[in-house]
Amino acid sequence: MNRGDQYIEPDNSFYRPSRDPNETTMMMVVTLTVLFVILTSILAAVYFRKTTSTETLASVGSGQSIYISVASPTPSPIPPMTPNQNPVLYPGLAAVKMDPEAKVENDALPSKRGISEQVFINKKIVDAKTGYNRGKQIYFKDPVDFGSVPGIFTFRGNNFRNCASFGYTSVVAGSLNQKWEYNKLGKRLASTQSFEWQGVRWTGQPLVVEWPDALRHNMNMFEKAKQQAALAEVIIASLDGKIYFLNLINGEPTRQPINVGASIKGTPALDPRGYPLLYVGQTDNNGGNTFGMYIYSLLDGSLLWSYDGSEDGAYRSNWSAFDSSPIVSGDTDTLIWPCENGLIYTFDLNTNYSPGAITVAPVVTHYKYIFADNTTSHMGVESSIACYGNYGYFVDNTRNLCCLDLNTLKMVWTVVLGDDSDITPVIDEQDGVPYVYVGTEVDNQGGTGKYSGAAYIYKINGLTGKVEWQSSEPCYTFNGETSETDQSGGCLGNPIVGKKTISNLVIFSFSMTNDLAAGNKLIAYDKTLGTKVWEYNMNIYSYSSPVDFYDSDGNAYIVICDSIGQVHLVNAQTGERIKYLQTAKNLGTPEKTSSGINIEASPVVYNGIMVVGTTTGSIFGISIE
Repeated sequence: MNRGDQYIEPDNSFYRPSRDPNETTMMMVVTLTVLFVILTSILAAVYFRKTTSTETLASVGSGQSIYISVASPTPSPIPPMTPNQNPVLYPGLAAVKMDPEAKVENDALPSKRGISEQVFINKKIVDAKTGYNRGKQIYFKDPVDFGSVPGIFTFRGNNFRNCASFGYTSVVAGSLNQKWEYNKLGKRLASTQSFEWQGVRWTGQPLVVEWPDALRHNMNMFEKAKQQAALAEVIIASLDGKIYFLNLINGEPTRQPINVGASIKGTPALDPRGYPLLYVGQTDNNGGNTFGMYIYSLLDGSLLWSYDGSEDGAYRSNWSAFDSSPIVSGDTDTLIWPCENGLIYTFDLNTNYSPGAITVAPVVTHYKYIFADNTTSHMGVESSIACYGNYGYFVDNTRNLCCLDLNTLKMVWTVVLGDDSDITPVIDEQDGVPYVYVGTEVDNQGGTGKYSGAAYIYKINGLTGKVEWQSSEPCYTFNGETSETDQSGGCLGNPIVGKKTISNLVIFSFSMTNDLAAGNKLIAYDKTLGTKVWEYNMNIYSYSSPVDFYDSDGNAYIVICDSIGQVHLVNAQTGERIKYLQTAKNLGTPEKTSSGINIEASPVVYNGIMVVGTTTGSIFGISIE
């Protein structure tokens, strides 16, 4: 049976039952029953004396009806939006209530796959008999309140990983205009000594923050940036080993770059409490004072702390890159960060912050796990962790979608996906239940060389691990003799969970749908049924994540960038293209060129301006009008 056949329902809108000989007797019984119910309801309404009531139509006999007053509770008023809240996510109605009665699906039980788990605190193992239980209990809530100041703080914005845009964008002319370019990014030799890293690559998303004026004046910003009213600062990490700080409006530097000294490919994170802290992960062992992660003060750009995970007894001990974008639980002062060595780290930061000074003194806890059917050398996590309540969701390199209790560091459930996945799970709460959306690459379905396989997508119950629906799309891939020559198709960009006018949709991006290095599809699926609603076809492949944004009426739009530097503007309700723009280096000069531009990194849209980095060393600011 085809998947679509499961959801065909008969049209009963014109169906009427035939007459029954006992209908008159039945009508009398029904009438008396209804009158009794009415009488009881009226007495109850009088007794409880509710201040708010709604009129309800009740049938009495054939062709007759009366209105009765049924008591109903007064709805809780929605609080007004605060300046730190993102209008795209407001009012934020996710309840985020964990259901202790939710039973994990039998096939998703970690014990079924022979899981082995260990917890270490500052490299010392926790006694398995007593177990681990976090002192300050982590509990992530609705992402509308994730940040204490306006901004985009981590990959896909927040703990649900569902929003890389901030503020409303008014789309009147339906145009894209390249507003500015910053092109001072350099190169850095890779650890293999065989090539040079350059520019910004996957995931490479910028961060944006609006610092309070008092804090901004205590930072090492240029005076012009300090004095600008309502400055939105863009922060973007590069493979040349530096972190750049730019003005959202014009692309001008707001302060000197921070020189990490090692290549950075993933997306850093800001502290959502509005603390001047930046968390940065290293992608290659080609410099720096360690091979791991770094915490910087954004008061003066100084390195506060760094950590090397290569001696933590990981199954994959030779590679401790932190490509994942971390996330901070502000209430508990805890940094959560999966690593490519296969360990899940949580850092109790012990932050001490006062005006003009900030310090951290982290205590390191790490979680080590493996299933009986996994290969130790393949363990590792490149996806970022999404968080709901005390649960964290991530995908590892051995095809496991994992749900981890962040307070006990015990695996709750796991689902084996159809192939490898590096994208970040996205959370959407529906009727009080968290659902997780995720997709796979085409990576391990054939031998070496070019072939076509299936990129799988899933909707999974976040409490039980039940697969609600899954689908797939054919994509091409190339498996080289070494990982450096691989070119994977499938889901490389993160999915969109629709909001406002497209709240019924989830939208996936599929790369290399026409051939190797050719073709891309955006496909919108009905969240409930998993059926296709629309698709948008592109001639050029894309690794960049599509971004949804909205106007003040809730109309939805998408921007997606491709591998020749084009930016596509799409109507998210219909899948129709509105406009596309070919970006150019050195625009407005005789040296203008579009040659070689590849946008592999993911953009953000902030108050109508899209910012994205390229593999050729340019960062573009593009206005959406």
